[in-house]
Amino acid sequence: MTDFAAVLLVQDAEGKTAARLAHLSEADLMNGDVTLAVSASAVNFKDGLAVTGRLPVVRRWPMVPGVDAAATVIASDNPNWRSGDEVILTGWGVGETHLGGWSERMRVSGDWLVRRPVSLSPVEAMVLGTAGLTVAEGLDKLGRHGVTPADGPVVVTGAAGGVGSMAVMLLAGAGWSVTAVTGRPEEAERLRQHGAAEVIGRELFAGPAKPLARERWAAAFDMVGSTVLAHVVSMLKPGGPAWISRPVSPRSSCAASA
Repeated sequence: MTDFAAVLLVQDAEGKTAARLAHLSEADLMNGDVTLAVSASAVNFKDGLAVTGRLPVVRRWPMVPGVDAAATVIASDNPNWRSGDEVILTGWGVGETHLGGWSERMRVSGDWLVRRPVSLSPVEAMVLGTAGLTVAEGLDKLGRHGVTPADGPVVVTGAAGGVGSMAVMLLAGAGWSVTAVTGRPEEAERLRQHGAAEVIGRELFAGPAKPLARERWAAAFDMVGSTVLAHVVSMLKPGGPAWISRPVSPRSSCAASA
């Protein structure tokens, strides 16, 4: 294998993070039974934290950021994959403890991979990316709860963020009337363009929440937590599910029924 390009994060003696474009070799790849040629990788919030060093996302140095990737299998010792397969990788510690997707090559466990749908190009798959996967899990939970757009509107908190914006778009596309909650009023028009039927400010959720407030929403997608979530839950219709996204890991989201 020839050398390949990657974004490499290094840490100096003072603990400051620096990013540079580097050329790596096969010897730099980590353990795994599948080698990938990366076609596309998204820029996620966690990647921004890793590159800037603002939070301790990276747990191995040096590190290649990129928590997801769309790629082609170029070598495999895993029985589930063979050369030429088109795959997607999301999570599993890549970009944190395992060299990530901002690289022309990766070596990973085949157990971490899913097949890329033929209906999505590599770029389209990464446009959806980790945020899209998180929202899709929430949509799946709504279906499992038997909740549909006919039951009423859905509220999305933290709507101007990555996962929140994706939630507004995908929910609106699935026929839901979406109420977007944001602390950034300058993003209101963009959220309406994404499909939000209503945009309200986060300041309406300040202060202690009432145990039971006026029922407003059939379901909720929460990216904020704390007092905002308490207010939202108090305004859910009976049995309405709240999808709670935690930004620490795409594998750590959870669903709760109010």
